[in-house]
This record gives sequence, structure tokens and C-alpha cells, in this order.
Amino acid sequence: MSKILLIEDDVAFCKMLETFLSKKGYEVISAFTAGEAYKILANHAEDLVITDVRLPDDDGLSILKHIKEDYHNIPVILMTGYAEVNKAVEAMKEGAFDYISKPVRPDELLKIVDKALQTEAEEKPKPSKKISKAAPATPQAPTGFIKGVSDASAKLNQYIDLVAPTNMSILITGESGTGKEYVAKSIHDKSKRQAQPFIAVDCGAIPKEIAGSEFFGHVKGSFTGAVNDKVGHFEAANGGTLFLDEIGNLSYELQVQLLRALQERKIKPVGSNNEIAVDIRVVAATNEDLEEAVKEGDFREDLYHRLNEFSIEVPRLQERQEDLMLFINLFLDQANKELEKEVEGFSPDAVEALIQYSWPGNLRELKNIVKRMVLLAPAAVIPKELLPREIRVAKIEDKKDDYALFNAKNEQERILDALEKTGGNKSKAARLLDIDRKTLYNKLKQYDIKL
Repeated sequence: MSKILLIEDDVAFCKMLETFLSKKGYEVISAFTAGEAYKILANHAEDLVITDVRLPDDDGLSILKHIKEDYHNIPVILMTGYAEVNKAVEAMKEGAFDYISKPVRPDELLKIVDKALQTEAEEKPKPSKKISKAAPATPQAPTGFIKGVSDASAKLNQYIDLVAPTNMSILITGESGTGKEYVAKSIHDKSKRQAQPFIAVDCGAIPKEIAGSEFFGHVKGSFTGAVNDKVGHFEAANGGTLFLDEIGNLSYELQVQLLRALQERKIKPVGSNNEIAVDIRVVAATNEDLEEAVKEGDFREDLYHRLNEFSIEVPRLQERQEDLMLFINLFLDQANKELEKEVEGFSPDAVEALIQYSWPGNLRELKNIVKRMVLLAPAAVIPKELLPREIRVAKIEDKKDDYALFNAKNEQERILDALEKTGGNKSKAARLLDIDRKTLYNKLKQYDIKL
């Protein structure tokens, strides 16, 4: 299988190309900056490089020269805008295999890729001088948890890595559908308890009458219907992690029992006189404001503090726009396997509609939509017309053009103000200005603004 390094700072576009090329049988590694690309080149044996001309920390011509100097046998294809023809000509003089203009047509790119790899095979090149043995690929977490590349995801992952090795109780907050259970499972998988059970419990789905039995178990004959001994969730999670989802739905009486079990680390099955010692870590989650529930008297303050030794807020999908295509591709692969289909992805205008939509149902809504689209897809590519109406018409009214900001006379001052407010973070500044990052980079060069 031929290996391709794809270098493109537009995450959504990059992931679209990555998915397309992967479906065509290529092994694709993506880099969003030149710095990332150089590290990959130093540790992986690549057969082809596809790079955008403009990158946040360098340009495609510099990457091309670097490859020709140190990895001379690797063909390079550049992606250019229509206004960058001179760059393309210069690239061909420097030894680029070919270039393709944006917007890129996947079928046209595929022809160039096939031709480049065929030419490389015919020339039978010698091994490049700097290529070392490829590092083993990082295994995908069994939960399907995606780290993401957005600022919100970086903060989330930092908290997970920080608290996972400890035994602290954790309270995960966030809107419904944001993936709180995935976060809990990721914490378990990175903890010292990873080889032990992870037991997930939906506190809102347990009837009040049998909640005690569900959590602590019961002995045969302890009540009508108890025809056998039952192991409760606490005992089942012994040695591992007990995840209590929607903890705010517990009755006050059960909150008292739960607090006692957490304090004493002992449980007593319903109808039994014997206590069972348990060694568990508790991770709880809620989409409610538990602090407000404590003030209202609906949730015990002592239990709240027992559960909230460390808190993690899972961001809304709308706050993770740069991760959207990552999640779409994950759910697309999952749906294809489950439904035994081979859908390759969404059309460009469908992707644009998905990006514009606000996703009030977060990851759960996105997963359901993608699965439904895969089921209904009439061909390999899902058209915009197949999307639900609320997604097709989202944000059509008065949507700002990426370049609207730059019609103003004070654009330089506004850019400097945005950079100051975001501490020099270009990605955050671009979002604050309602423009894409590439436009911001161009303006920084235009006004000679250095950070």
C-alpha cells in the first residue's frame, strides 16, 4: 500500500481528501503545519507528498526544496489557488511532479497521484538518505474517543491526561450528547485500573423501587421477585471504574446510600447482613447544574463534594468546529461497517451545510444524522439534498463573508485588538474576527505584523 503525506492547514478540507484517498486504497498521514510534516518525514517512509502552497508556518515551496535536498526520490504535488500560478510554475522548476488548482477535484487529483506513484515505481528509486524505520501507528482507543485538534479539545485532553493516573473522583459536566461517557472511558483506559472493569450506569433509567438492588445487589428471597442472588453495579466494578451517568437523577434516599458506600468503601446487598468491601473509582456525569440543585435542596452537598474532587467540562460540538470532519469520518466508518455499505463521504456543498449547522444535539445528533445518511445514500457520495431540512437551510440568512471584515478602514487595528484579546493565538483570533486562518495569515504578512 502506497503511503501519502498530506499537508494542509484547512482541517475540514484535509480530512475530506484523507478520507477520499484512504477509500482508494492509500495509507494517508495528515499534517496541518510544515513543522508537523518535517517530523513525519523524519520518521516515516513516504511514497508521495501532497502539500498546499500556503501554510501557517512555512510554504509549499520550502517543503518541496527540503524534500528534494534530503528525500530526493519522493514526488511532490502542490495544491495552489488560482491566484498562485506563478508559484506553481516556480514549483515545477524546483522539481515538483505536478500541481493542481483549488478547488481540488478529487478525480483529477487521483489521476495525478496514480501517475506520480506509477512513475516513481518505474524509476525504481534507491532509499532516501534520511528515512528511518517508521514508528508504529498509535492505536485507536477502543472507545472511539477522538482527541481532536481544536483548542477546546486540547484543553479537554490535557485535563484527561492530568487526572487519569490518579484515584480522584471526577465529575464530568456538559450538554446532552457531548460524549461524556467517551471521556469517562478514556479516563479509565489511561488509568492504573485499565485492566479492570468499567461499569457504566444510567442513573435516570433505573426505577426508584429497585435502585438499591441495582447498585448494591440483593440476596435470593429478599423481596418478591428476587429468585436468585444478584451482583450490583458496585461489586461488578470492584477494582475498576464505576461511571454514573446523569447522577442528578438519583433520588435523595439513594444519594444517602451512595454517599455512605463511597465513604466507607463497603456495600451491603439488599436482604443481606454481610458487608462487601469494594475498591472502585467513581466518575459521575451530568448535564444539569448540580450546584444549583444543591442550593435548591435536590442534591446533597456532601455527596456533591465527594464526587467533585476534580471536574471536567466537555465542550459543545459547536465549540469544536475544527474537529467536525474528524467526527464525521469516524461516524461514517462506523455506519459503513454496521450497515455493510461503502459510502465514501459527503459532497462539497453537503460538507458546507454540515459545517454551518449549529448541532444543538452535539455528537449524538451528528452520529445519528451520519448513520441515517449512510443508510439512505443512493451512491458513494452523499448529496446535500439528502440532508435534513434544518441542516440544509442553516445560517443561510446574512452569513458573513470571510472577507467582510477587510472592507473596513480599521482592519489592522481590529486584527491587533483580536490578537491581544486572544493572547496571540491566531486560531482564536481568526474565529473572533469571523474569518478563516489562511485569510488572517495573509493579512499578517500584508501588514508585517509579527508575533
